[in-house]
Amino acid sequence: MDQPKVERTLRLMKLMTGNTTWTVEELADKLGTTYRTIYRYIETFRDAGFAVRKVRTGVYELVTLGRQERDISRLVYFSDEEAGIVNSLIESLDNTNALKHNLHQKLAAIYDVAPVTDFISKGSNALNVRELSDAIRERRCAVLHDFKSSSGKAKDRLVEPFAFTTNYIHVWAYDLGDGRCKLFGIARIGEVEVLSREWSHEKEHRREQMDIFRMSGERDTHVKLRLDLLARDLLLEEYPLAAQDMTEMTSKDGGNPSWKLETDVCSLRGVGRFAIGLADHVQVEDSPELAAYIKEFAGKYLY
Repeated sequence: MDQPKVERTLRLMKLMTGNTTWTVEELADKLGTTYRTIYRYIETFRDAGFAVRKVRTGVYELVTLGRQERDISRLVYFSDEEAGIVNSLIESLDNTNALKHNLHQKLAAIYDVAPVTDFISKGSNALNVRELSDAIRERRCAVLHDFKSSSGKAKDRLVEPFAFTTNYIHVWAYDLGDGRCKLFGIARIGEVEVLSREWSHEKEHRREQMDIFRMSGERDTHVKLRLDLLARDLLLEEYPLAAQDMTEMTSKDGGNPSWKLETDVCSLRGVGRFAIGLADHVQVEDSPELAAYIKEFAGKYLY
């Protein structure tokens, strides 16, 4: 199995574990494949020993296994970025290493790799993620105890959590108090209490898309940056998903290498702050809206 297929499999496992609202067609769209391929993956999961449950027509989930088996809902919390890390670990092995072949053939064996085990177990928000994942899977309400707002005030929030962001830093939830969908920072939650109360506003569950800089919104703005080696390394370290939108540029005169980042962003704040922080290493190209944002920001805060 080649690396793109490994990543697609990990992403599908994550989607089928952390959120049971996606139909087979929606999963196919998210993974850039066909619904027939998704069904083949589901059959592969069954053949590999995973428990797959049909929630309703066209919707399937990986369910909790017996006590004597590994509970996939407690083990798999791979975001797109984390899946990339796992793939890097696998690919770092020598091609002659039998373990590399086994890992590709049997994804469950990935938990025998110490760095991955440590990465999962040391997550500071692991318990809250697990509780929220249970609430999402079971379509139940939850109380976010002592949730700290941006003003620093702590308050309990009664919500219907329905999806995580790609990096598990936030959870999308319908706030029953305010009557609208919001992003809640998981690190700001003191404790999650899953209730027996079922969702009552599922038709109103909506989430905005998120760009590679982890900014959400409904409006896309196309931006293009040219980065030097330092900017490129820092970008990939902080925002690994940027790799998919980056191209190395060849220098005709043998000068220093550079990379082009061309992508759509939901908000200019994320990419703007990155460009401003590395102003002598980043060049904005053919992006008038981003250039105007940086100019306004600099005039307001830097002078």
